[in-house]
Amino acid sequence: MKRWTVLLLAGLLGLTGCAAGTGGAPSGPGQPPAASASASETAAPPPAEGWQVDTPENHGMDSAVLEQLHAALPGSGIHAVVTVKDGVIIDEYYAEGYDAGHVFEFYSVSKSVTSALIGIAIEEGYISGVDDPVAAYLPELLEQEERKHALTLRQLLTHTSGLEWYEWGGGYSNWAEFRSAGNWVDYILGRQLIYQPGSVFQYSTGNTHLLSAVLQSATGMAQEEYCRTRLFEPLGIGEEAHWRTDPQGIADGGNGLFMTARDAARLGQLYLDGGAWQGRQLVPAAWVEQSTTAWNNGAGDGTGAYGYQWWIRPFISGEFGTHATPYPAVSYEAYYAFGHAGQYILVVPKLRLVAVFASSCQSSYAPRPYFTDYILNAYQGE
Repeated sequence: MKRWTVLLLAGLLGLTGCAAGTGGAPSGPGQPPAASASASETAAPPPAEGWQVDTPENHGMDSAVLEQLHAALPGSGIHAVVTVKDGVIIDEYYAEGYDAGHVFEFYSVSKSVTSALIGIAIEEGYISGVDDPVAAYLPELLEQEERKHALTLRQLLTHTSGLEWYEWGGGYSNWAEFRSAGNWVDYILGRQLIYQPGSVFQYSTGNTHLLSAVLQSATGMAQEEYCRTRLFEPLGIGEEAHWRTDPQGIADGGNGLFMTARDAARLGQLYLDGGAWQGRQLVPAAWVEQSTTAWNNGAGDGTGAYGYQWWIRPFISGEFGTHATPYPAVSYEAYYAFGHAGQYILVVPKLRLVAVFASSCQSSYAPRPYFTDYILNAYQGE
């Protein structure tokens, strides 16, 4: 049997710099850099609560390539990688100072989870549908100019609200102004309408925060409670997972979810399985399909197209050329949750594969070569 390399070291948070990547940050201000260390090696896979663990070879993956991944990760700024194939954990990496119980700030990965909750609320009848006007749940919107009154949940979900927002990439950002506002919802609703709603993609944590406000208004529950009862508890996600809130107690649904890397993998597996977990349908299958369907071309860059708070794009094994294997390059359709500083939940349906990265990278895109050139490159083919 190939060696299984895993680091399970407890300790304090050690932030690190990151390997070079491309593109800007998709969400709020980043963490400062710090150091990482190499992984240790053990003879067998460790236990994983609620997960089955198996060797990579039993699932068509080359453990030697994954060992090479572990060797390449120290100093990268990537603190945890969990790879799930066919519903079982086949590989884990934790940098020095991190372990399977470490709670990470997943930044804009939060958006995809908020989207799941909206889909559940529609299924349960709290929300009629994605074409509901936002004002039906946030009547204070009716105090704004009339052109905003017809703004819909679909437009929030697809980042086409038309509300002025500067967050994507470099240049001016209204992030600090938004986060320091005494009332985040009022700040967002008060933004100038610069595009016809539904016409232009403009990435905005403000859009997602309005979805959280709608969810709380519609259900009469804090998002923390709704999420815990509908998702976290059925998934076996413990109390360690939690949401930050705004000054009014509304969940920071676009940026404020904290959880372990294994927790994030559960959410990826849930979507891979069409919203079902251990025989129980948690998220409507139709919602999973709609959410991971491209509704627009996103920011028009390499990040991909956009669904309902999920990114969609193909990834090619070995596409960055940082690591070579004897296996052929193949393009795989994928969808993913994506957060500032290199947080990812990547789902590749054809391979029945989920990969999670928790990082503090200077470039949010820096983990991508490790995914394509090692994890995808470890697949041995049919």
